[in-house]
Amino acid sequence: MSLYTFKPVYQERIWGGRNLETLYKRAIPAGKIGESWELVDRPEANSELLEADGKNTTLHDLWINKRKQVFGTDAPDTPRFPVLLKLLDAQDKLSVQVHPPAAKAAELKGEPKTELWYFLHTEKDANIYVGLKKGVTRADFEKAIGTPKLADLLHTLPTSPSQVMFLPSGRLHAIGAGNVIFEIQQNSDTTYRVDDWSRVDDKGKARDLHIPESLASINFNDPEPTFGQPHGERVIECPYFSIYRTFLFPGEYRTWNPNGKSFQYHFLAQGEVTLDKHTFTAGQGWLVSADTPQYDITPGKEGAELVTVQLGIA
Repeated sequence: MSLYTFKPVYQERIWGGRNLETLYKRAIPAGKIGESWELVDRPEANSELLEADGKNTTLHDLWINKRKQVFGTDAPDTPRFPVLLKLLDAQDKLSVQVHPPAAKAAELKGEPKTELWYFLHTEKDANIYVGLKKGVTRADFEKAIGTPKLADLLHTLPTSPSQVMFLPSGRLHAIGAGNVIFEIQQNSDTTYRVDDWSRVDDKGKARDLHIPESLASINFNDPEPTFGQPHGERVIECPYFSIYRTFLFPGEYRTWNPNGKSFQYHFLAQGEVTLDKHTFTAGQGWLVSADTPQYDITPGKEGAELVTVQLGIA
């Protein structure tokens, strides 16, 4: 079988923390580490293979040189790998923000970004902000921008592990403090901030806001979104990615078969598993190539919780 693991790309953020170190025993850089880009193919950052595949040393190399073998017949004809996978450690609130829908992104010279949050760890009273409360109008929202009243208009939900929230482009959102999240998204880095909680950095400088772009991108007909409700193993299947969740119990195993259609990227949310000669623990991810024959994943003695990302439909 062809199995690939990658070196994380860590990003310091004003809202970040040290949970990736304490929860998963990772050797992370000093500072407030808010993001780990687990699988990324962008001009500014590219995932490096922990073990090179011949001359291929990065995710982009594989995408250019071995697209059908590794990524499958469902792989689109795009210059770069179309999905970006991250771990987020929100020890403080993220900004109130939105990502532009495709048509608006083209107009604003940005990139659309539909994404999904899979909650890995939540602290007491952790929450998220998604959409607006019912009855809130665009005029109400615009009037509240730049005032403490804005927070009162946001739809707030408490979080707990294993919950999922789908965020189509145009959905207003913010992650509250105390959440560690596995984020699956389109390969985009366009974010428009509408509010940043009056926060400044250690030099007293506030981050830029993007009020006109935010107002142009927000879907104001999207009141009070709810958490996703997986159907069996299926979390979501959308045009950009498909996500599945599998609970593996001690003494059993699960068989996967890529069928040449799509790679399968597995992220282990809880527990320990073995695959061929490999053992993985919570917080680790790996990519199985599309040309791999069917294979089994077996949990450790305490079972496992596995999140799987692929293109197309399983």
